[in-house]
Amino acid sequence: MQPYELTVADAAEAVRTRRLSPVELVDSVLERIEEVQPSLGPYVSVTADRARSTARRAAADIAAGGARSPLHGIPAGLKDLIDVAGTATSASSRVRAGHRAPADSTVAARLSAAGAVFVGKTHTHEFAYGLTTPQTGNAWDPRRVAGGSSGGSAVAVAARAATFALGTDTGGSIRVPAALNGIVGLKPTYGLVPRHGVTSLSWSLDHVGPLTRTVEDAALVLARLVGRDPRDPASVAAPPGDYRPGPGTDLTGLRVGVPGNYYFDHVHPDVEAAVRGAIARLEDLGARLVDVTIPMTRYIRAIQWGLMVPEATAYHERTLRAVPGLYSADVRVLLEAGELMTAGDHLRAQRARTLLRQAWTDMTDLDAVDVIAAPTVPMTAVEAGQATVTWGDGTVESVSDAYVRLSAPADVTGVPSLTVPVGLDPQGLPIGMQLMGRPFGEAAVLRAGHAYERTAPSIGPAPAVPYRDRTARTRARSERAR
Repeated sequence: MQPYELTVADAAEAVRTRRLSPVELVDSVLERIEEVQPSLGPYVSVTADRARSTARRAAADIAAGGARSPLHGIPAGLKDLIDVAGTATSASSRVRAGHRAPADSTVAARLSAAGAVFVGKTHTHEFAYGLTTPQTGNAWDPRRVAGGSSGGSAVAVAARAATFALGTDTGGSIRVPAALNGIVGLKPTYGLVPRHGVTSLSWSLDHVGPLTRTVEDAALVLARLVGRDPRDPASVAAPPGDYRPGPGTDLTGLRVGVPGNYYFDHVHPDVEAAVRGAIARLEDLGARLVDVTIPMTRYIRAIQWGLMVPEATAYHERTLRAVPGLYSADVRVLLEAGELMTAGDHLRAQRARTLLRQAWTDMTDLDAVDVIAAPTVPMTAVEAGQATVTWGDGTVESVSDAYVRLSAPADVTGVPSLTVPVGLDPQGLPIGMQLMGRPFGEAAVLRAGHAYERTAPSIGPAPAVPYRDRTARTRARSERAR
């Protein structure tokens, strides 16, 4: 196994025990980036010199006083909405040409304080306003969409070109690409992770969270991100407790809600079969399954769009008027559509969200459930350029609407949501299961996801880019040097 293949937890242990230096680990990941970037394109920019310098400092600090956190010396990719002082935050858009961040975002500062090493900025669907990230190819099949808008972060982690990454989630933008690329993605409770210094899509819906290869890794990263920052008005203090799931897999006492409506409507049979099989495994591990009915389903899409579209347009108001031609066509259309929405539309969406949040709370309280288990997305990764999907009953749905449909409720209600891989379809593409908890119920969803992950067969690494032997790479590099 090469260093770039290590999980956060395994890399942290190797670094802590001096079996691996941060310099070796970062060099390995940077070499891996060189391999995958031409075919998959997960990165907007790679900060190799800066990463190596940070790795050398981490190695010296660890030698002098030990690792200060499990993330000390661990390579990370950051979605290119997240400010890092002195580097560009392009949002994968020509609108941001020449931009340089004056200061670190809160999450970047917290990861830096934990000792993480930033290796580069990952692609997003322009300004996070889409579900495909067209600049980046899927780690399992580059001809298919990566998912969005945190597609670059998901592909970097899936292709082992980052040990972990951060993304943002407004309608599913962490969980959708994580599911499509066969990795773990966590959207925390709204307000748990501060967003200061992160380019906004929709102020009332935006979340920041980790993309990792294991549930344990997601917990390790989350622990370093949480905590109130007064510069984000939505930020809240983290409740006491440890997010890291224990070593056991016994789920006795955990109540898992299984939706009887909405989440299994218009879902591909392969996805439904894999997710229902994963839910059955949770029951085998001791969880008690409870039938639940998702409330107000006819309003979910209207609430999502009624909040997101006008808020996005308000954020881009000046540049949309000054340089409209610099936006890609799909994003510009959405931003211009937002100008047609009235204040009444936005206010009705806000009121409906309040009612949905209360109805969701009433559902979990009445049915006494800790976690709701459902598909993350209704289908696996489609081919790039595919615009619509036709369901068995003849219903035609846009690809973006299909991908956001099952992930949006957790954004609108603000509840935590974790996606874990639960199998492959007949084409060999990953399928994800979504575990949604009560507000600040991250511990429950991480416990359930970790228990499943520990007992289920692994789907294995993404095969789109070969895993070549380090000796061969070293030999090739030496030959080039001659």
